[in-house]
Amino acid sequence: MPKTTAYQATIEHISILDEHANFDAELGEGVMTDEQALHLYEHMVNCRELDEVAFKLQRSGRMGTYPQNKGQEAAAVGVALALEKGKDWIVPSYRENAALFMHGLPMHYILMYWMGDERGSKMPEGVNVTPLSVPIGTHMLHATGIAWAEKLRKSDGVAATFFGDGATSEGDFHEAMNFASTLKVGVVFIGQNNGWAISVPRSKQMNSETLCQKALAYGMPTVRVDGNDIYAVHYAAKEAVKRARAGEGPTFIECVTYRLGDHTTADDARRYRDEAEVEAWRNRDPILRVRKYLTAKGSWDDARDEALKAKAKKIVAEVVDAAINVTPPETTDFFDDMYQSLPEDLRKQRETMRTSSLGQNPDQVGLKADTAAVEGR
Repeated sequence: MPKTTAYQATIEHISILDEHANFDAELGEGVMTDEQALHLYEHMVNCRELDEVAFKLQRSGRMGTYPQNKGQEAAAVGVALALEKGKDWIVPSYRENAALFMHGLPMHYILMYWMGDERGSKMPEGVNVTPLSVPIGTHMLHATGIAWAEKLRKSDGVAATFFGDGATSEGDFHEAMNFASTLKVGVVFIGQNNGWAISVPRSKQMNSETLCQKALAYGMPTVRVDGNDIYAVHYAAKEAVKRARAGEGPTFIECVTYRLGDHTTADDARRYRDEAEVEAWRNRDPILRVRKYLTAKGSWDDARDEALKAKAKKIVAEVVDAAINVTPPETTDFFDDMYQSLPEDLRKQRETMRTSSLGQNPDQVGLKADTAAVEGR
């Protein structure tokens, strides 16, 4: 038998607004209005201010370890704009603050979370956002499950999940992708390729030239975009959400981006990253390029920018105050969100603040034997 081609594919790379503020008018036609772009810019500035203040809170001992979002805001807002607030779901990792806030999460919840207050993970009613996921890759399975539930309910709700390049080397990622594709559920997978899995460069953790080519193995449509370009991200996200709503299944979007800060405040990226590389990416900052573009169009100027930054400082100061001065939790709060109807043994613990389980129950079989031995029986 002759040799034939069993499979062949190409992957598109999309860029609309580059770091020099050059805009592809043909590809960018109708992607978003100037008003939407201004809204996203203002939102990113607010989130960047929170990011910088959160870093200072950690360094001054008022907050635990914190992962800065700085440099990766475009992927978050570009996708969030394509989703319907209150209907679709966002299943984040830990660098998607901007998307979470756009979909209704109060900003101080993020600070509470990293301050160790579990109430930061108790999402308000109607906010379709899951808690932050620090374990790498596990939450993608949750996103697939949520999308499957939406399908079973005959809803066209979509789940969007974010993760880093390192997560695509995890087994959970492949299980989530396989289930999503096989069940044909409405998930948008957003791989944020920032080049580093903590301190390991992408080139050393995988042999794939791109992240998105991994989606081909699961028969899933995929595209690569400039992840620091709000237009390119939104362009791809709108198409992916449209497919999901139409019942056509999942999509994988690779956002090529860069974290401008350390992996977390417990990390020192100077030990493994070249400063020249970091400086090159600073010039590709998503906030900087949008400001350049809007200014060139006459939609923005220095005076408005200074006013925006002053407003951002005021907003973040109020957010920090809300997080630091939140009413302390009650001891009984531990029980309140565990079950809809509290089991009897836990109800007893809640009322007495004493355990009545194994360690305190003398009738428990193992303890009964020990008691008999002590008493000489």
